[in-house]
Amino acid sequence: MGVGAVFEGKCLIVEGRSDKLRIAPILSEEVIILCTNGTIGLHQLEELLDPYEQYELFTFFDADASGDKLRALMDRHYPEAEHLRTMPTYKEVETTPRRVLATILLRAHFSIHKEYIL
Repeated sequence: MGVGAVFEGKCLIVEGRSDKLRIAPILSEEVIILCTNGTIGLHQLEELLDPYEQYELFTFFDADASGDKLRALMDRHYPEAEHLRTMPTYKEVETTPRRVLATILLRAHFSIHKEYIL
């Protein structure tokens, strides 16, 4: 994607289904949320993301070793992806309070349901 690229939408990559279920109700815009289902290799990641290469890519992985590995893999092969991070206090996306997740998503220019805005 070069300068002035036009995106079809936003694609948020999370580790697991529980992360997806935690985030989805917060969003007030259409966002594709994909699950890696744990640490995956490059081939599986490419298969997962191939249909969404025209989308603006975001990751939201846990603040742990598994999340670090996924961020590193994304950095190597999808350097345009923006990484969203929960605070180390919460460690996991699924255990982060929804209002905190909403603040992180809002900072990344996602549209949020107003009841989650602090």
